[in-house]
Amino acid sequence: MADPDEPARVPGEPSAPGETRPSGEGAAPAAQGYEPRGVENPRIVDLIAPDPEEGEVVLVILEGRLWAGGRAQLAEHEEKLDSYFAYVLDGHLAKQYPQYADLPVRIELRCADSPGEPERPFLAAAARFAASQGMRFVVEVDPDPFGRSPAPWER
Repeated sequence: MADPDEPARVPGEPSAPGETRPSGEGAAPAAQGYEPRGVENPRIVDLIAPDPEEGEVVLVILEGRLWAGGRAQLAEHEEKLDSYFAYVLDGHLAKQYPQYADLPVRIELRCADSPGEPERPFLAAAARFAASQGMRFVVEVDPDPFGRSPAPWER
């Protein structure tokens, strides 16, 4: 069984030891075997946790940047979301975390900034697709999305 405190690796995606963190504030070389979390890395699920209040398992996508990246940033989001959907729909979540196998799935994009008008159609399409597959997709604005503050359901 996988450790919920470690990012889950998306099966079929190679690990890249020695890769660097996303550029920007706090960028540093990655430690051996470290997989950076965030939208920029589609190879892992950033965070998996149960939400006892909602009775769901939550797969969190972390976005620490402002919504200013245009098409390139949306392409990263699309790739990350595709890997999350595949992780759930191909049965990897249930296999790695059997304790969550019977729970409904919520994919939560936790971002530091509110999405603007250009991002809304993409996010609405993601929510529609998630709903068509029996999942929920939500966007939560959190000025500190990388976890230095508690998740909304932990407050």
